[in-house]
Amino acid sequence: MSSAAPPPHLPAKPTPPPHHALLSHLPHCASLRALAQLHAAAIKAGLAAHPAFVTRLLTLCTAPGAAPAHLAYARQVFDRVPHPDDAVWYNTLLRGYARSHSHSSEEQEAAAAVRVFARMMEEGVAPDTYTFVSLLKASAAARAGEEGRQAHAVAVKVGAAGHEFVRPTLISMYAECGDVLAARAVFDSVDGDGCVVSYNAIITAAVRSSRPGEALALFREMQAKGLRPTSVTVISVLSACALLGALDLGRWIHDYVRKIGLGSLVKVGTALIDMYAKCGSLEDAVAVFQGMESRDKQAWSAMIVAYASHGCGREAISLFEEMKKQGIKPDDITFLGVLYACSHSGLVSEGLRYFDDMKDHGIVPGIKHYGCVTDLLARSGELERAYRFIDELPIKPTPILWRTLLSACGGHGDVELGKRVFERILELDDSHGGDYVIFSNLCANTGNWEEMNSVRKLMSEKGVVKVPGCSSIEIDNTVHEFFAGDGRHPKSQEARKMVDEMIEQLKLVGYVPDTSHVFHVEMGEDEKATSLRYHSEKLAIAFGLLNTAPGATLRVVKNLRVCPDCHSMAKLVSMIFNRRIILRDLNRFHHFKDGVCSCGDHW
Repeated sequence: MSSAAPPPHLPAKPTPPPHHALLSHLPHCASLRALAQLHAAAIKAGLAAHPAFVTRLLTLCTAPGAAPAHLAYARQVFDRVPHPDDAVWYNTLLRGYARSHSHSSEEQEAAAAVRVFARMMEEGVAPDTYTFVSLLKASAAARAGEEGRQAHAVAVKVGAAGHEFVRPTLISMYAECGDVLAARAVFDSVDGDGCVVSYNAIITAAVRSSRPGEALALFREMQAKGLRPTSVTVISVLSACALLGALDLGRWIHDYVRKIGLGSLVKVGTALIDMYAKCGSLEDAVAVFQGMESRDKQAWSAMIVAYASHGCGREAISLFEEMKKQGIKPDDITFLGVLYACSHSGLVSEGLRYFDDMKDHGIVPGIKHYGCVTDLLARSGELERAYRFIDELPIKPTPILWRTLLSACGGHGDVELGKRVFERILELDDSHGGDYVIFSNLCANTGNWEEMNSVRKLMSEKGVVKVPGCSSIEIDNTVHEFFAGDGRHPKSQEARKMVDEMIEQLKLVGYVPDTSHVFHVEMGEDEKATSLRYHSEKLAIAFGLLNTAPGATLRVVKNLRVCPDCHSMAKLVSMIFNRRIILRDLNRFHHFKDGVCSCGDHW
């Protein structure tokens, strides 16, 4: 019997190239240390500059959510490549810098992005649209306007500035850097009907620069051109309505959002909550929140802030606890809303407890959180404790923190502490007119006329001017603005005449002008009363009485804190004219009804 034939020879399985083995291990590097070890192996194998390996390593280190240390390591890897000539490498690094949100090093990261771009030019690698988009985003994140302008110049030179992705990014960059005129110039340079992305960028820019009227005009222009808005458009336009306090327009946009099928989006719902709350309709904000099919952390936080701004501290706390029960982890914005609610509702112990709870959630307090605690202590009369709290902060206090305490010193009549606080403010910022006014009024209210004159002289020498009071009221989808004491509104004379009639009726029920906060030695009582008569909120309320149906709610927005006299007058107007008045000032909402204010005369 013959023996069986030997099996045919099978070729040995080929060994994969070394870089393939390294690439297969890269996704499994769970730490920067493991990544560095693999990189060391690549260097030993002579593959540190292999295109596939470098590309994958840079992509991994600059992915969304990557830690700043990973981005720094990616830069080290890139710098070791002798002559990088792949545009993808440069773009990957630039995209990493654009995504980074490390608040402590944004300026350094913008500078690093510029250096990467400079090397790209030196190596003769041609930039593309992705290059400019990432570079401009990195400049915007760091508010690096000069670097952004330089990038714009190069984009123009190589013909990329008009690209459909680059142009909106340019608009956003200039807006973030505070140059709204440049942002508008880029937008206006577009030929034809423009595009939705460019409109979104310029509308957002207008809102961020506190030009809500311009944002709404652009939105109407966009509609007239037949461009369909996106969720980004809607969110920005709702923010414009919130800034203006334009409730009727906000309601129209809400209906429009439903028609175009964007009403179910969580981010749009969150923007609606914010808009309704800032326009004075807490009821509508609650209705939107309760009607949402799903809610994320931002939606819960927006509703908590809404309750807080309207003085509903207990409701804000209750919602916060419900949020935690549903397993949603609060963030810094959520805690800010809760602290704000506690400070405006006199819930001192609760506020301090929630401030301490931030540590348990791994949240480092920011300057706004410290401001809420300062306000919480100061409002309750613990002025010295508030002073120590600011003085012992782990970060350098801002003028705003001291300003919060100065305002409380004025309310409590503590001129001695007020002087110390005022001096601390001037060390940081001596250009804010409101600081001088608060302290000089505090001095005058306590009879310290010499100190008051000294402060006003200092204010005059430095050329500091008090911000004029401005109040707005929306009627028939048109927002009307009134400034204290002047007649720039076309109907200002009618409003003034109505103020005169209104005050005569209020005097019949005991209204007496509160001149205790008008500190001009040369003025008599009649002159002081006249100076109070045409404050902007009085003109806006009078205009509302003239131009709305009997019993209609009046919604007024003021840029400063409402003065005591206007506050007293609004309470009486709500009773005598049977009107509900919702007034939003710099600090909070005041709901006037039947002669009573929701703030309990404590604001």
